[in-house]
Amino acid sequence: MNFYEIPAKTVGAGTQPTEADGAVLDYQEMPDEMTTFTMPIIPEPEAVEGLDMAISLLARVQSAIANYQQGAQEEVFDLTFMDGANLALIDQILGEGEVSVVFSRTLQARIQESVMAGIWRVRYQDGIGRTYKDTLEVGEMPGLIKDATFVGAVEAIDLPDSPLPEGVLNAPPLIAELNEKSQAYASGIPAHVINLTLLPQTEQDLEFLDQLLGKGAVTILSRGYGNCRITSTGMQNVWWVQYFNSQDMNILNTLEVTDVPAVACAAPEDLKDSADRLKEILEVYQ
Repeated sequence: MNFYEIPAKTVGAGTQPTEADGAVLDYQEMPDEMTTFTMPIIPEPEAVEGLDMAISLLARVQSAIANYQQGAQEEVFDLTFMDGANLALIDQILGEGEVSVVFSRTLQARIQESVMAGIWRVRYQDGIGRTYKDTLEVGEMPGLIKDATFVGAVEAIDLPDSPLPEGVLNAPPLIAELNEKSQAYASGIPAHVINLTLLPQTEQDLEFLDQLLGKGAVTILSRGYGNCRITSTGMQNVWWVQYFNSQDMNILNTLEVTDVPAVACAAPEDLKDSADRLKEILEVYQ
């Protein structure tokens, strides 16, 4: 028998006979593609004639990020009164990166990191979503998030005097731990992380924690290989940080006591890389 006469057999999902008990073989989906940096498609030099305002501002942004030191004050560049053509060029060159932030309190803001980490677009909005102030900020995280997230948040949480809800077993010791770490926290010290995924938490424990901690002003989404969803709580310096894979399955659930979780911030090496990339882009127009 020649090889081409051998009957072909197909294998894989949907090709095998059903089991006698009716069970169906289930295959886990393969992960989606990882989000990676892509250099923005920039216009030719002749296409930006007359857009000196945007080029000049981006040169100042590049200088700011090249000289930025970790922990320093963020540098802010106002775009509010820039005309549409110059603003469109800035949008095209900076693009949209992996981290987006919503700040929602009396003051409303929408924040988007550019494709160059450490350069943030911050739009302040009124109650019906109209932007009244438009800025770029250079830094690890915009100052609004670092300075205003926990304004009005409680320093400690008291357990209710009434009996605990049925099924709540391990949440009370965690509240005591959070009270201690939150009150002892000072800016710059390492984050204190409670890994809920590794602890014997019941569903009722998690619901009880969520109820006691409450919702804060900030929601952060960091997209990369899957998603990291970060929400501030109503307790000083306490964040809920949840990691999901590319199928939106929760793979890690943590509480962090810190200024801002590091996963959402631009790292020093990212800032340096962004300075180099922006310099390379601007050299085209010199």
